[in-house]
Amino acid sequence: MYILIVEDEAKAAAHLKKGLAEVNIVTDVAKDGLQGLALAQTKEYDLIILDVMLPGIDGWEVVKRLRADGRNTPILMLTARDAVHDRVTGLQLGADDYLVKPFAFSELVARIQSLLRRGQVMQSDLLRVRTWR
Repeated sequence: MYILIVEDEAKAAAHLKKGLAEVNIVTDVAKDGLQGLALAQTKEYDLIILDVMLPGIDGWEVVKRLRADGRNTPILMLTARDAVHDRVTGLQLGADDYLVKPFAFSELVARIQSLLRRGQVMQSDLLRVRTWR
């Protein structure tokens, strides 16, 4: 499993990276919205963990641009912005889930697993047709 973490707080990003490594998840870390967007547009990730309040461009803009590009990588917003309006905005822009800081690490892992299961179910519904000559 390969996940992109877009988080500007170095300590939080390091904790996420370390914790996910302990459950066998490989991660890249981007420290701002522009770097996160560039990585998400050039590499294939199984999931993106995205903060909202980022330097460069914010998480809302990252989600909008990724979805506008047709990228369907699951996105889990992980942010201190806890108002209902913020959660609704994130989901309406194209995020697949929204988790508020502080959070229980076990819940984060469960949400990641849930999002990845959904992706597998959607992929298994794909019908491929082969033409014979």
